[in-house]
Amino acid sequence: MSDAVLVDVEDEIATVTLNRPDRMNPVTGPISEALRDRLDELETRNDVRCVVLEGKGRAFSAGGDITGMKERLDSDISLDESTAQLERGLSETMVKLVRFPKPTVAKVDGPAVGAGANLAIACDVVLASEGASIGFTFNQVGLSVDGGTSYLLPRVVGVNVAKELVFTGEICDAHRGEELGLFNHVYDAEAFDEEVAAMVGRIANGPTVAFRHAKRLLQDGMEKSLPRALEDESTAQGVVFDTHDHEEGVDAFLEDRDPQFEGR
Repeated sequence: MSDAVLVDVEDEIATVTLNRPDRMNPVTGPISEALRDRLDELETRNDVRCVVLEGKGRAFSAGGDITGMKERLDSDISLDESTAQLERGLSETMVKLVRFPKPTVAKVDGPAVGAGANLAIACDVVLASEGASIGFTFNQVGLSVDGGTSYLLPRVVGVNVAKELVFTGEICDAHRGEELGLFNHVYDAEAFDEEVAAMVGRIANGPTVAFRHAKRLLQDGMEKSLPRALEDESTAQGVVFDTHDHEEGVDAFLEDRDPQFEGR
């Protein structure tokens, strides 16, 4: 299933596409593994400064593979064994996506539900079309949460709203998702690709080394005391002070021009 997740790199932006449109891009074991492999490859590429995650067809991702769930229930394979294997693979992929050192953008056009919703909010920025929707619908198939829901969702919407979304299985339309902070921006369908390209270009043109440190600091900040956060910021800033991008930023400011960062 090597074509389950596609990658295209252009202008230092990697577009990673979940490529099972006939099944609405479910987060199956093979797709999860392929996504993890693609991220591994992109992490070390010097010609990639930003990653866009999207789904091909009419959905970002429909989440769990319900047909696969039924097959596991009807099979002779131990449910404990098959579930553990699936959950372990998904967990590794989510950690890879959340901890990916370069900026990530989810491009959501259509439904993002269950584990698919987690893939979206695991990205640094989530951009949606007016036709997008998002929901944590594990309750519909009698399941608890997985794929990082308990970690990611409360950090975006707060604990009480997270509980409501999980208990009700509400599928939020684009504007409800934006209101809750699940989507950073919602764009008109006609201008969606253009608006996303503009936002992604702005991020990709930024100081990549500085972003890598900023992303890590922001993600870890909620688990730290203020003195520890300040200390870690100071350490990171000391590293970034020595970059070409910092020098270029200062020169550009003094010369009243836009900086041309090179990611070094």
